[in-house]
Amino acid sequence: MKFKLYYWPSIQGRGEFVRLALEDAGASYVDVARLSQKEGGGVSALMAMLAKHPSPVRPFAPPILEMGRLVIAQTANILQVIAPRLGLVPADEASRIGAHQLQLTIADFVAEVHDTHHPIGASLYYEDQKPEARARSKLFRAQRIPKYLGYFESVLAANKKSKGRHAVGRASSYVDLSLFQVMEGLAYAFPKALKRVAKDVPLLVALRDRVAARPGIAAYLTSPRRIPFNEDGIFRRYPELDV
Repeated sequence: MKFKLYYWPSIQGRGEFVRLALEDAGASYVDVARLSQKEGGGVSALMAMLAKHPSPVRPFAPPILEMGRLVIAQTANILQVIAPRLGLVPADEASRIGAHQLQLTIADFVAEVHDTHHPIGASLYYEDQKPEARARSKLFRAQRIPKYLGYFESVLAANKKSKGRHAVGRASSYVDLSLFQVMEGLAYAFPKALKRVAKDVPLLVALRDRVAARPGIAAYLTSPRRIPFNEDGIFRRYPELDV
């Protein structure tokens, strides 16, 4: 099956979690908005997708994945649908529910990352809320990064099936790929804060390195398909927020 991914063409954002799963599995997909308008792509194609699909439920925002006649939105929702097809989640119900639960927790963390540079509102520029962003980031660095990463470290440690190598089950899952993205994003946006906490989360650090070495991911990371981190996405490097 060929997948069509609809997401903003110049940022990693929430769509990157879906891209990583597709790339790791070697799935055939089209990143629609990154195509030219002549090829039926561009932001206009993304906006048209948002407007034209009222059934079964009209998507609120990207990422959106078109899979045959099925149109799916919300990152965690997309991943729980495609993961069984891509071999990126164990087959048993308990593991699939557990993986989805972890992905939703990752989504909570990603939202908090976004709010470090946009603590008042997404409709305002970062420059309009710098004092508030500094205050929010101070608490984020001191409390939220250690809390979330400590939790995911404990999840890895508790997984005796993989001896701490995977979040769910005995093999790599989409949750592992998403945790890789979180660690990479923090290394870009909050390198100093991550360095301080890294010694307390050795399993997460090792997981990040193993995922980066997976054939599909290694090829993706060195390809033009991997959009570099930048100051328009979720993980943004503002040195004043990582003092």
